[in-house]
Amino acid sequence: MNKNTYNHIRQLIEDSGLIRSFENEKKEYHSFDFSNETILITGAAGSVGSELSKQIVAGQFKKLILIDVAESPLYNLYKDFENEELSKIEFILLNIKEQDELKYVFETYKPTIIFHAAAYKHVPLMEAHPYEAIKTNILATKLLADLSINYEVKKFIFISTDKAVNAISVMGISKRIAENYLIQQSQSSNTIFSIARFGNIMGSNGSVLPIFIKQIESHLPLTITSNSITRYFIGKHKACHLILQLATFNKMESNLFTFNMGEPIKLIDIVEVLTKFYPKETIEMEITGLRPGEKHEETMISEDEFIIPTENEAILQVMRKPNKSLKIKNLNDLEKITPYQSSLEIKRKLKMYL
Repeated sequence: MNKNTYNHIRQLIEDSGLIRSFENEKKEYHSFDFSNETILITGAAGSVGSELSKQIVAGQFKKLILIDVAESPLYNLYKDFENEELSKIEFILLNIKEQDELKYVFETYKPTIIFHAAAYKHVPLMEAHPYEAIKTNILATKLLADLSINYEVKKFIFISTDKAVNAISVMGISKRIAENYLIQQSQSSNTIFSIARFGNIMGSNGSVLPIFIKQIESHLPLTITSNSITRYFIGKHKACHLILQLATFNKMESNLFTFNMGEPIKLIDIVEVLTKFYPKETIEMEITGLRPGEKHEETMISEDEFIIPTENEAILQVMRKPNKSLKIKNLNDLEKITPYQSSLEIKRKLKMYL
């Protein structure tokens, strides 16, 4: 590992705020001007949703609607904003799979910008529960998109993942299908659909960094799938800043965007840097092998795509090659899938949409 890689990983770890011994600098939030916008965030209590909400509150906004199905995390987010002007913020406990509840929110608050961050994201869990991946990652996204068109939402920003590229996992396939549906809808809609596709957020809930830290502090071996496995990483603050920048873009040539993520990082290099934060600990490692649905490495674009710059050097448009057309399919068959079908059968049907 060279010095630049070491410093990059150290900065990502420090920015996560998970190492208590490190004095993190106070984040400087860019003051976004959404003063004329009613903004709705799904998955608002999650890693991305909560950071988006904090950066929005630091700027100007007309109304902020924060939706999540997780009661305690949503309450914690409410407590984070106790000293803010709560008359401009609504906290709504809601399952985005429920059409009547969502329709009520659209009719009542009339959102103009939507950040759709809610999703099931853990690859092994979705391999075991593909029905839930379909209901939440695909059909709930479809429901939100359809309501956005019906209620004339101006912009809809969808949080996607590098796992949607050359997808082999249920989680990745479900996100790719959702990407394609939004691109398809944008062709006949006044709503601007933008897709933000990026890699792992360092320190997000359930990601590798908090797992490593917990294992170190519990004096357990660090579990790592392979000595050479790599992932793209980005800091939560930077990722959400770029997502909000994306919301200021007008209609562009492509609906799909990715961020300049730098070079992929070896997980074993993260372990090496972590040892510097815990010099008194004896850290052992256990190689576990890839879990179901996992890839050895990820890519940000497929062989059918290429990237071009935008006005922001950190944000890139993902373009489809001229001879590669998007497969247009309705999602009716997915709505007929039941939890009584086997995981293998459901995954086989999902692959038909790629």
